Amino acid sequence: MTFKPLNENDIVNTRTLLHEAIPLTGTIVTGSYLDTSVTPAEPTNVKSYSHGMFETIYDYAYLSSSANHIFDMTFGISSQASSSLTFAAAGMPTKKRNIYGQMSQVLMGYDVTGSVQRFDEDGDLLAGGNKIEHAFILPFSRLLVKDEIKKETFSMRLDVGTYVAAAQAFNAADLITISDLGASNEYRVNSPAGEYGILYATGSNGVLNTAATTHIQNFGGDNYWRCGLIFYQAGIIVLTGSVFSNDAADGLLVNPVVLDSLANDIDAMMTDLSIDDMNEALRHRMDNIQFNNTTELNSTVYFCRVNHNEFNYSSNPTYLENSRIRVKTQATDDPVAYITTVGLYNDRNELLATAKLSEALKKSPSQEFTIRARLDY
Repeated sequence: MTFKPLNENDIVNTRTLLHEAIPLTGTIVTGSYLDTSVTPAEPTNVKSYSHGMFETIYDYAYLSSSANHIFDMTFGISSQASSSLTFAAAGMPTKKRNIYGQMSQVLMGYDVTGSVQRFDEDGDLLAGGNKIEHAFILPFSRLLVKDEIKKETFSMRLDVGTYVAAAQAFNAADLITISDLGASNEYRVNSPAGEYGILYATGSNGVLNTAATTHIQNFGGDNYWRCGLIFYQAGIIVLTGSVFSNDAADGLLVNPVVLDSLANDIDAMMTDLSIDDMNEALRHRMDNIQFNNTTELNSTVYFCRVNHNEFNYSSNPTYLENSRIRVKTQATDDPVAYITTVGLYNDRNELLATAKLSEALKKSPSQEFTIRARLDY
């Protein structure tokens, strides 16, 4: 058997980013698969848990073997903000504080004093900057996100108008669009979880409040309201609860929003109602979510060069018959071999990988080939 060494000019490493468009319609998020055997009807693709700390959204009834996990939903409140709040018995203050603390620890890390950083509205982490004190947190499944969310592709349409029943259509004038505008060039890297961007809201001027100047950033002459963070590698959305309150409460809207059929606004819900109730109120206001995911494909390409005077004979025992080459009819004919497989060996001549050609290549002293073998990982 003959081995041919590969030098550094024969090996090339490449990196390719593959993207998929992920659309999530509001009908799935709000619970399009209803169990009508109970009153009121409950969505079968939304799973709640006895601990009540989060809900899981599936693309189909979650008891079905064909259901896929899409994302989770939960709500957290900073312990620094909640010290002045009065919680009802059902308000779950400890769990809401624990969720905020856990997620901010993982996503924002610690400051120089060893304290957990709070979610920062503009990502500069300044002590006196605007903080997101209460937030809906949406971790998307790895099935959808893959390696990361592609920057500047995330978009969510959210209804911030008068409460409507789940079966009713949203009022277009009450929809705002939340996106990571400008994130391709303006993302942050000061997170232990990787890169993250700022989420901005835009929509009807009758909904978003131009007086909320501390939250506004201008893009191309248009105002956009900072309303959350998106962590690309972690696949997590942090949406401020202030997106449902008015400027008098340091919110983004002209008027506070009645979030559920019991006439609760965001302030009442975060102190009086459970996390599941808050998740349900948010789900019924989601009109659409979409983003592109990213799969990083790393490749090593080996250029296997077969010169005219190489590999013209086969070591296969059937290549010879009565000590003569089978494929030669005349003694003066050139030897002929057929290349069907490329083997990659280590420096001890141990076979590590094989690559099969789609069809055999006829090789003779008058021919040369360069076979490109690619190893993806």
